[in-house]
Amino acid sequence: MGDLHFWVNGKEQTVSIEAGEMLSDVLRYRLDLTGTKVSCNESECGACTIHVDGLPVLSCTYPAQKAAGKRITTIEGLANNGALHPLQEAFVKHGAVQCGFCTPGMLLTAKVLLDENPEPTEREVRRYLSGNLCRCTGYSKIIEAVLDAAEEISRR
Repeated sequence: MGDLHFWVNGKEQTVSIEAGEMLSDVLRYRLDLTGTKVSCNESECGACTIHVDGLPVLSCTYPAQKAAGKRITTIEGLANNGALHPLQEAFVKHGAVQCGFCTPGMLLTAKVLLDENPEPTEREVRRYLSGNLCRCTGYSKIIEAVLDAAEEISRR
């Protein structure tokens, strides 16, 4: 189809894409950013969540050509100069990571929540993450981790 020019995790990128190719595939197979997971290919599970211009997007059904000129953040871009983001630290601290497959999508979705609402209630966290499925944790540890990260961020 042609070239896609965009920014990924702060770096300018140009890659060749095929007609109809999804952004998740471009990130994983063209740029080797395998932290973006693909599970359902139907925008149902949230595993493929990334940020496009700061908003959460389900990349498994997001046409790559729509990313032209946009700023993309994947899980690989959440840490800052090798230092884990407070959300990542909280997920580790609370044992919110089990198999890890849903974790990138959970973290990137939670990041947008905390950007929009730095002091969410438990109910707000549950509602915001409701589109992200986890088959391992039972969600309690994930919710605890997000609330803990919100407190940590507010102290900084």
